[in-house]
Amino acid sequence: MKLSAKVQARWARWAPWVLLLGIVILWQVLCSALDVSEYIFPSPARIASQVVEFHAEILKHAWRTLWVTLVGFGIAIVVGVLLGFLIGSSRLAYAAIYPLMTAFNALPKAAFIPILVVWFGIGVGPAVLTAFLISFFPIMVNIATGLATLEPELEDVLRVLGARRWDVLIKVGLPRSMPYFYGSLKVAITLAFVGTTVSEMTASNEGIGYLLISAGSSMQMGLAFGGLVVVGAMAMVMYELFSVVEKRTTGWAHRGSQGGH
Repeated sequence: MKLSAKVQARWARWAPWVLLLGIVILWQVLCSALDVSEYIFPSPARIASQVVEFHAEILKHAWRTLWVTLVGFGIAIVVGVLLGFLIGSSRLAYAAIYPLMTAFNALPKAAFIPILVVWFGIGVGPAVLTAFLISFFPIMVNIATGLATLEPELEDVLRVLGARRWDVLIKVGLPRSMPYFYGSLKVAITLAFVGTTVSEMTASNEGIGYLLISAGSSMQMGLAFGGLVVVGAMAMVMYELFSVVEKRTTGWAHRGSQGGH
């Protein structure tokens, strides 16, 4: 029997949590049944106990990782939107800049960390810039794609009606790019957390990345996994936040998923 749209939406909302709960239960059962050492692969119960025991320390490092990531991500939004607008609004700029940006994106961002440490020292600078470098590309590409794929026929019609190139880009191109933009934000924020954490592992004395290295060197694997869980939770919260904002501001792009209402 075909489920109603409302029931399907409810199942879709709870499906990730049900899957996550199933994975955690299976993980715990396997660790207990196979008697896996906590120094090799800690169980969810051990991770939870370590998180509770060291919650103050985890919160301190998590806060540092969060605000550093958001700073780098904010810079990535500004640069990504500006570059995306430039590339998408001009065929010449698209042809000249896009291949270079693609080549730059292929470079491993972790390789920049030693250079950034030399330039800015150990601390906030390398982490912010690594988060920026790893997350601006999806934003730039999606804005550029949204503008560059504007139908020539639509543009011709608007030109006949008296619209200038700037009017077409601002009043039609940018609104049309918003679904692309929000899609890129949901990808970029997760990459920004990766960039910050990797930088903190090698060029910081604070943050979740530093906590992972410290916990691993002292064989506190439950604490190390707890740090990973916290990073994942922060990324998931930011992802869901952008999803909510996207649905509220670009509802016209999601009418098909709302049962035609």
